[in-house]
Amino acid sequence: MTVTATQLHDVLVQYQVLWEDWMPKDATIALAYEEQYIYYAPKHYDIQVQLGSKPSETSIAYQTITQKQKIAQIINDPHTGTSYYGVGYPITIQERDAALIVVLPPSYAKHKNPMLKFVTGRLEDEWMPVAVSTIAYFESYNKKNWFYLDNEQYQVSLTMKELSERLPEEFIRIHRSFIVNIHNISKISRDVTSNLVIVTRSGDHLPVSQSYVADLRKVLEF
Repeated sequence: MTVTATQLHDVLVQYQVLWEDWMPKDATIALAYEEQYIYYAPKHYDIQVQLGSKPSETSIAYQTITQKQKIAQIINDPHTGTSYYGVGYPITIQERDAALIVVLPPSYAKHKNPMLKFVTGRLEDEWMPVAVSTIAYFESYNKKNWFYLDNEQYQVSLTMKELSERLPEEFIRIHRSFIVNIHNISKISRDVTSNLVIVTRSGDHLPVSQSYVADLRKVLEF
């Protein structure tokens, strides 16, 4: 059964109050019905939905429709290295199951897990609880995660995904391998290829991935 332009308009009007009440202006919106996407309005996060395409079985749209319940997940895009918070709301169109999909920054999911105030770092055979506000930045390399404090490097058991979801707002992810404390930024410059580089107060140079440039500019307003 095909949804006409008039019926689609009626559905959008019906749920307009929902996104006017709480959705930010840059939220990406999608509608899935009859095993296909029938509406897509990308904003800050473009999840590459094609109208008429079928939602994959791992997608929020598919899970929302088949489980008939709200689905909320942090999604990590392996192609861009970015993360976003996707929420699927079960709705009906022409008395059939459908899904309203909202895509938001990952910070909207932070209420699900307690905000980190301390993390425990390992230095050789010692473990040290550290207030996150004192940490310069986090780094992932050699399949391990680390944070830096007073020119010392500590290993941390949390994944970069967990850190990005639970760190306070003064931390921003600038690369799939780096999360930096905004208060530790000395300046932002460019390298020889004109890519942005974060220079920390200790003089470290951290690359900014193109996938995170928009987020960095939005947060720091430059």
